[in-house]
Amino acid sequence: MTAARRLVLAAFAAAAIPGLPALAHHGWSWAEGEQMTLEGTIQSISMSPPHPVLQVQDAEGVVWQVDLGNPRQTERSGFTGDTAEPGDAITVLGNRSKDPDDMHMKAVRITIDGQNYDMYPDRIQD
Repeated sequence: MTAARRLVLAAFAAAAIPGLPALAHHGWSWAEGEQMTLEGTIQSISMSPPHPVLQVQDAEGVVWQVDLGNPRQTERSGFTGDTAEPGDAITVLGNRSKDPDDMHMKAVRITIDGQNYDMYPDRIQD
């Protein structure tokens, strides 16, 4: 292999590596396969990319990070930044982190005031 070719391959590898953690985070491999239900109160809402995020406090006072779908998926579900506000009760169906010490989950459905917002309808396990 020529030095020029090694340099080109090294440049491609260096460009690809920073994106790997982001791709892994946005997939499902970090989350358990079995779904859980979280009931609590919304503490904060962020609609910023790469995906909207809720902070939800459960009945024991533990605050969970709840990742919603990407901005377009979240909007298609009917949930917007004006749909809810801190203090609102919420039920989240989703997949929690495989790390039991990480209070983090990815929502497939959120329910606020009896209204379902399905982020990933094809992933909902009934």
